[in-house]
Amino acid sequence: MQNQRESQHCKRNFTRAIQRVMNMKAIKVESFGGPEVLKVCDVPIPQPAEDEVLVRIKAVGINPVDTYLRTGTHTIKPPLPYTPGSDGAGLVEKAGAAVTKFKAGDRVFVSGTVTGSYAEYATVKASTTHPLPALLDFKQGAALGAPYFTAYRALFIRGNIQAGQTLLIHGASGAVGNGCIQFAKAHGLTVFGTAGSQQGLDLIKKLGVDQAFNHREEGYEQKIMAASNGKGVDYVAEMLSNVNLQKDLDLLAHGGTVLLIGSRGDINISPRSLMTKETKMIGVMLPRSTKEEMALTSSEVVKGAEAGHLAPVIAREYPLAEVGQAHQDIINTTSAAGKLVLVT
Repeated sequence: MQNQRESQHCKRNFTRAIQRVMNMKAIKVESFGGPEVLKVCDVPIPQPAEDEVLVRIKAVGINPVDTYLRTGTHTIKPPLPYTPGSDGAGLVEKAGAAVTKFKAGDRVFVSGTVTGSYAEYATVKASTTHPLPALLDFKQGAALGAPYFTAYRALFIRGNIQAGQTLLIHGASGAVGNGCIQFAKAHGLTVFGTAGSQQGLDLIKKLGVDQAFNHREEGYEQKIMAASNGKGVDYVAEMLSNVNLQKDLDLLAHGGTVLLIGSRGDINISPRSLMTKETKMIGVMLPRSTKEEMALTSSEVVKGAEAGHLAPVIAREYPLAEVGQAHQDIINTTSAAGKLVLVT
């Protein structure tokens, strides 16, 4: 009888050990709402389909859209329950049978997941898995996805910016703005950037802007116009259109373009601002990319990082347990200074 009890005890311990090995920590959202709906849970490790890889996520890129999806106010509503997150970086744990580009142990970053990146493991389509250049660590890799893919799409696919032109990045100290600075400087543009704090101004100067302006300072628009010798700028990359769009239109040179990258509301503008200088506005939405555009963007991001032109700046890192605070910080910050990431 004693031996039988000991045997049962050993079996129970073995079963628990196996379950621990097969489980992972992940963030789950079971109802839409504030940051408090983000819960750390123990869930089974997912397994990749034949065209997927299983990635051991080391770092997660936090994007503003993650907060909109969490509240249920976005036009896209993920089915509940779900694990948030599209961006991350880590090591390939296992590759599906049809995957030939990646193998176990490869360093990768991801720009979309099947099961959500706010987790210790995620399954990812091979098409949204990319080699992580050796110059970057996992936290920087996690910052490449949405910010740098959006920056490239805005400047070169939607905007078709050319060397020698002048670009104003309105809100240059955040993650997308950082990506715009680095891409633009690598392609021979004159770059003006704005930030809302001394920390942000110091950062964008370090990243290489030709001139930096504090967008909380009264009359900063006149300083930008003066820096362009009264001509105005060829392009504006706009991160907060509902606040700045009329200013952007006023700052454009004849024939110039505003690239609308971000907005959190509505704004009234004067159509004559476009008519008088024959300017235009172009919307930018990364999910609208075709497969060919996404492949080009991925290639250019990887090449830029390998060459040392692209190097994300990490503003702050959080453990999974502090994901709620991270969501508050990314929305409530008054002046960004790089990328927020989760570490697992």
